[in-house]
Amino acid sequence: MNTMFERESEIAQKAARHAGKIILEKLGSEPASEKGVNNLVTEADYAAQETIITIIRDQFPEHSIIAEENDISANIDSTNLWIIDPLDGTNNFAHTIPHFSISIAHAQSGRVVTGVVYDPVRDEMFSAIEGKGANLNGAQISVSKARSLQEAIIATGFYYDRGVMMRKTLKSIEKLFEVNIHGIRRFGSAALDLCWVACGRFDAYFEYNLSTWDFAAGMLVLEEAGGQCTDHKGGRLDLNSKGIAVSNGRFHDHFLNIVSWNN
Repeated sequence: MNTMFERESEIAQKAARHAGKIILEKLGSEPASEKGVNNLVTEADYAAQETIITIIRDQFPEHSIIAEENDISANIDSTNLWIIDPLDGTNNFAHTIPHFSISIAHAQSGRVVTGVVYDPVRDEMFSAIEGKGANLNGAQISVSKARSLQEAIIATGFYYDRGVMMRKTLKSIEKLFEVNIHGIRRFGSAALDLCWVACGRFDAYFEYNLSTWDFAAGMLVLEEAGGQCTDHKGGRLDLNSKGIAVSNGRFHDHFLNIVSWNN
């Protein structure tokens, strides 16, 4: 079975690299449109997604697909399901901020078994296969050794809504600074936030509203790198979750006591 997962990981990485090439070619050269308030979409999103789907379907024609930028959808518990975000960080891309990624996960009956997140700007390929660890450009990675929030750099993200959720996020940031963390970062790609926790650049990350394609691949990368993942209320993180709180696992309870949506 692991051999099959390796094949799927190879195809996901191939698809991500092809999509990344398309995205970089279009960077700075096309307008964005709004699919919701403050929620942008570009032709790069659509072109990258079409390329990813074509490559995956060529190899796995019977598999189901959930993808962000069109009407393709499937049951989250499908036997074989691909979960695709062709351009995570579209707002960054639209403003020519060089921080965005391609996220591709493969799940079996609701369990992610393969995850790939590709940063085309830095040419960094994060990948994981269930039970086989996490890698960055083929080298094994692991979470940071920060022992407390006082040693931590925390990442966060804001949903497009500028109401209650924004105020809750800002309040949690305020509370984190009160315990004297090293700093807060908001870079705009949830998939990369998760992978940067996985490789030790960040020590923890939280966000109160995400879609499945935002975190499916990064979740596996982080878990395989030794991190701890829960939803934004402290419960089990799965493909139906809407928010996230993750860390290197060394101070997760303290972190949750501050950022949990229930607090």
